[in-house]
Amino acid sequence: MELLTDIKLSDKVFRADFNEALVHQLVTTYRAKARAGSKAQKTRSEVSGGGSKPWRQKGTGRARSGTSSSPLWRGGGVTFAAKPRDYSKKLNKKMYRAAMRSIFSELLRQERLLIVDAIELQSNKTKDLLKELEKINLNNVLIVTSKLDDNLYLASRNLYSVGVCDVLGIEPLSLLGFDKVLVTKESLSQIEERYA
Repeated sequence: MELLTDIKLSDKVFRADFNEALVHQLVTTYRAKARAGSKAQKTRSEVSGGGSKPWRQKGTGRARSGTSSSPLWRGGGVTFAAKPRDYSKKLNKKMYRAAMRSIFSELLRQERLLIVDAIELQSNKTKDLLKELEKINLNNVLIVTSKLDDNLYLASRNLYSVGVCDVLGIEPLSLLGFDKVLVTKESLSQIEERYA
């Protein structure tokens, strides 16, 4: 595995201006979509019990009370109960592509985008992948291939500092989170086609 330096890259995808506001919008949209939104609590009408008045209105010396499901009571409902909700936001396709172009361009400017001819592992051993990465002095890296190779996937899944995905699986958090992004020559053309 050797790094390629004399590759001609698409100006539209890899020479775009960095739009920080658009990239921020993309990241927040992506993270919002990942939220489960499954938090749920019960209101006073949903908790069990509370059918009859706990004690008579007057004469007991205690504060008047109409139901045991009141939010003031232990075991009662929650005043403003949380309900399941959808946190996802909408981001137009044009904005998404522009933000991804912005990220790829910035990676190239910061010399965090590296290109190799191909990544071929003879086995699915983690130590073999580490040897290959040590040759080009990489440790915290996202590897992008044209299609997922079983050996590469199995060798990398035990390494928290190495991510592997195909072109369709590229997402902004990984691109920004890893120190380097290692792209194969074949996947590069697919990226240019997808985000041009």
